[in-house]
Amino acid sequence: MEYVYAALLLHAAGKEITEENLKAVLEAAGVTPDEARIKALVAALEGVNIDEVIEKAAMPVAVAAAPAAAPAAAEEAPAQEEEEEEEEEVSEEEALAGLGALFG
Repeated sequence: MEYVYAALLLHAAGKEITEENLKAVLEAAGVTPDEARIKALVAALEGVNIDEVIEKAAMPVAVAAAPAAAPAAAEEAPAQEEEEEEEEEVSEEEALAGLGALFG
């Protein structure tokens, strides 16, 4: 992941994503660079418009995640309340059983 982060950092800074630049960023971050991974990443990013990829990836996820999160939270709340009620009932029953043993 740090290799991708390094490439995104170089892109955001307006620098060219090259093996040397990636290696420099990784070393500055305290990561021991792996030459094979750097070469593979540079080759994979060759000819890729990073701004376009980020735009396409970010928008559908944000739009799709927001509506799905609200119903999930609404469904979770009643289930959580039911669990709490069951715990309270068990606690009351245990308390009554304990009192019965004292006076029984």
